[in-house]
Amino acid sequence: MPDIPVDAGGTAWLLASSALVLLMTPGLAFFYGGMVRRTNVLGILMQGYTTVAIVSVVWVLVGFTLAFSDGNGLIGDLRWAGLTDSSGGVSFAPGIPLLAFALFQMMFAVITPALITGGPAERWRFGAFVMFVAAWSVVVYAPIAHWVFYPRGWAAHLGALDFAGGSVVHANAGAAALAMALVLGRRQGWPARQARPHNLPMVMIGLALLWFGWFGFNGGSAYSAGRLASAAALNTQLAASASLLSWICAERIRYGKATTLGAASGAVAGLVAITPAAGYVAPLSAIGIGLLAGTLCHLAVGLKSWFALDDSLDVAAVHLGGGVIGSLCVGLLATRSVNPAAADGLFYGGGYRLLGVQAMTVFAVSAYSLVMTVVIAAVINRFLGNRVTGREEAVGLDLSQHGESAYELGPAGQPTARAAAPPTPVEVPAGVGLHPNERHGGESW
Repeated sequence: MPDIPVDAGGTAWLLASSALVLLMTPGLAFFYGGMVRRTNVLGILMQGYTTVAIVSVVWVLVGFTLAFSDGNGLIGDLRWAGLTDSSGGVSFAPGIPLLAFALFQMMFAVITPALITGGPAERWRFGAFVMFVAAWSVVVYAPIAHWVFYPRGWAAHLGALDFAGGSVVHANAGAAALAMALVLGRRQGWPARQARPHNLPMVMIGLALLWFGWFGFNGGSAYSAGRLASAAALNTQLAASASLLSWICAERIRYGKATTLGAASGAVAGLVAITPAAGYVAPLSAIGIGLLAGTLCHLAVGLKSWFALDDSLDVAAVHLGGGVIGSLCVGLLATRSVNPAAADGLFYGGGYRLLGVQAMTVFAVSAYSLVMTVVIAAVINRFLGNRVTGREEAVGLDLSQHGESAYELGPAGQPTARAAAPPTPVEVPAGVGLHPNERHGGESW
């Protein structure tokens, strides 16, 4: 079969977008790193960067072919294993080489398990984490990507729309984070002992990297630098901005103060919610999605206290919640005037069918992810043990898992007296700033 002519401009756009999406995983690591205790900063950074390496290799070996080759609608075959045959004849996007497409999709596969790390943060054994990421990316991510992203996957065949991964990435990761938080149990002292994020400037730097990279995440999913990419990029900015404003307004109303952590969380909630809808909705709809996501995700954070579930960094509230909100909003607000290849949602005269398909897809993705994550974690636990010991948790993952300390607080070249001892948490006075900083186990910096 002859080679398909290459669209140089579209390929350049996709390669640049791949680099932007790659930047999101280190950004996420810094975002999470600022929220944990200072004795766990390197632990969360290591999890993020190691995920990049593990998933990149696994994706080329088997992940890509299971997600993007023909199969039975549930999972692909092994025709692209190792990407040894990358010649022409196949084009998932017009004029885009197979390797460029595989690279772009690799970055989605990378950031999805990295998102999970925020749920069981501060108590996950590093060796078990490495095994989990390798297995999860094959058993959970690849089949779900096949269902939704591959044109002949069962969800895509039904007409499900997910522009850049609201269900495949965010609802999937949020459900898995919820499962791992359940499997690993609560952190020591939670919820009686509440402490603040140890480094909010680091959180804001992480947010900046995430927000910047998200333009590649959503804009790149148009596969060309044209009108659709422009709409997706504009909608990304509008939803993030609206969600940030709605989150801090909700904080101000409920607690009397708008916080930097709330602003960061709100922006991410908006970015998550617009991800499935970015290429399907009008700009005013993107603002509405952002306002809805910021408010509802802010309220969802409190649910973990009701259920006594220690989701350390609120991955379920922001990513599962935001992914569900965005996916359902596609069923309401999608319009062919933005993307002729899509379908009209309920509010644009399309009826209830698209909304029903969206609801079924995001439910199936979340349920499969949650159940299979528990199964994978249970198997790994029998061989290695998922959770660090009580003493290792008290000392912190930086020293117990990696033998390092993020901050040398003593004289240069001298061992730090506090390094070997558990940190003393900063107790939060009753009624003072309990939200949203109560959500994260860390110390003031």
